[in-house]
Amino acid sequence: MIGPQLGELLRLIDLRLLLDLLFAFGLGVLVLGRVTEARTLWLLRGYLLLVALAWVVQRYANLPLTSKLVDALVLACSLALAILWQGELRRLMELLGTGRIGVLFGSRSQDQLGSGSVAVLSEAAGRLSQARRGGLIVVDLGSDLRPEDFLNPGIGLDAKLSVDLLLNLFAADTPLHDGAVLVKANRIVAAGVILPLSRQGINRYGTRHLAALGLTERFDQCLAIVVSEETGTLSLASQGRLERPITSSRLHDLLSQALALPVGRSVVKDTPESRG
Repeated sequence: MIGPQLGELLRLIDLRLLLDLLFAFGLGVLVLGRVTEARTLWLLRGYLLLVALAWVVQRYANLPLTSKLVDALVLACSLALAILWQGELRRLMELLGTGRIGVLFGSRSQDQLGSGSVAVLSEAAGRLSQARRGGLIVVDLGSDLRPEDFLNPGIGLDAKLSVDLLLNLFAADTPLHDGAVLVKANRIVAAGVILPLSRQGINRYGTRHLAALGLTERFDQCLAIVVSEETGTLSLASQGRLERPITSSRLHDLLSQALALPVGRSVVKDTPESRG
């Protein structure tokens, strides 16, 4: 008795339609899960809702004019989002082209930055700020940064992360002090790295700040610590946004929050010089 009923139910269900809905739902969940900024999430939800409405009208409603209008609206919104999110779309194509699908799905490196490394970075940045020595430190939290992601990959080091080494790398009389230092999994991977520059705030920021913004615009799982050479101001770039000025204690807290570590005080005391 159950067999014929089940067979009749399967005949009524369009398997292709079911697979289409499942794939679309999975893709929507994947895309929405990658978005953390509230305003961007609202825009994406509205766009996906509009696409779903266009699909329903086109498939189930015999309304040719309404269908054309909704399709035109979807096309206009698609062009607008392509302009707004050109950096993210470029990053998506780069990941697909290089086959780095693990980064696309949000997989992170197994070796995460530890609390000891957060203290080292905060202390080094604080001392650079006090001495008004420019510095740029990129912290890879899972973006799987590779040499081709930079304008110049710099000099490979693979050295243990330490305050003294960071201070030496950013000494004014060293050949690597103008580039960025790449930190990953509690180690200094490279120094003298030249980063792509951002186009935003060209008249407001210097080269180091534009480089920090340019990299974090393309890679959402990395941070960039910037120390201004002119004022000693500390800044932290994340997802194409710059928080400044901050103290070394605030930097310690922000790094701890990014790594989901217990928030505590920095090793460096909060001094007027560290405020920049």
